Amino acid sequence: MHEQHLDRRLFLRATAATGAALAVGTSLGAQSAAAAPGGFPDYAYVRTLLTPSQLKYNPTGEIIFPTIRGVYDKLANPLGRYYLYYAPHDAPGGICLAYGNSLEGPFTEYPSNPIVSNKWSPYYSVSHVSSPHVLWNADAKEFWLYFHGENTTTRLARSADGIHFTYDKVVLSASMLPAGTTETSYARVFRQDLPARGARYVMVFMLNNTTNHRDIYWGWSADGRTWTYDQQPLVRHTDVGAVNIGGPHLLYRNNSTYVVYNKDKESGGDLMITEVGNDFSKRNHLGVFYNSRSTAPENGRSASPSFGTDGGVPYMVYEAGERLAGSIAVARG
Repeated sequence: MHEQHLDRRLFLRATAATGAALAVGTSLGAQSAAAAPGGFPDYAYVRTLLTPSQLKYNPTGEIIFPTIRGVYDKLANPLGRYYLYYAPHDAPGGICLAYGNSLEGPFTEYPSNPIVSNKWSPYYSVSHVSSPHVLWNADAKEFWLYFHGENTTTRLARSADGIHFTYDKVVLSASMLPAGTTETSYARVFRQDLPARGARYVMVFMLNNTTNHRDIYWGWSADGRTWTYDQQPLVRHTDVGAVNIGGPHLLYRNNSTYVVYNKDKESGGDLMITEVGNDFSKRNHLGVFYNSRSTAPENGRSASPSFGTDGGVPYMVYEAGERLAGSIAVARG
């Protein structure tokens, strides 16, 4: 599984391969008969990958925000072909790792979790750290971890092996967005060229403000470290009839860019999709990307998806279940 970059040249090279893991966001290889909006595969739940009660590191009985990464083509001696990052949200949180050889599992908990905690002297001491998004930065040949703590601040740490990280800097804070912003968190970063903005990386994240309604915002960067942020939402909660939206993820298909994100359970609990275009100027709201089942483990809510392929088969790893009471599951397209 290649990194979830959106670089077109790498995308085209990857999709030309046969019998190998392809660029994420594609559905080449095995497909279901139906299709989601935008021509994406119609994902179907396969199994639960991680349940809090079965984990050794389980301070709060809940885990959120999975990020799946193929590491077999990046590391000489990885613990498994795939690394799955996740975290509890509530204090103290903690960035965690599991590893496995198939996207359908099983995954083994890393014995020394958390790999990043809520105290990292002399850089910070906060109530919690959570929402790990790990980017394979091909330019630096490093794993770049973006994570939040507190909810107002997103930080960057860097690693050669995907396990042991070195602190870098704050990359996003509420002070960088409009007055009244109270949360800037759940960020994911992707490799995508925006020549008109001099950018090579794009970030999508959730923003809350004093109205207590959450929207999707975005920013761009030349190097993944120093960012400029649009002061207007990429997707507003009112655009899709929701009280709150969050957990955004970018996908690339048919020469266009899309953002997939979750509605809060009060607004249906499904994953939604909006076409934003390669320059992020479109706002084509396409509806439900993934319809959450009413039965366990989803119980009417799916959130924070991460995407990958295994042998050409597309997969989605995501939160399944009510917020702070769910598990990490996998669906196959």
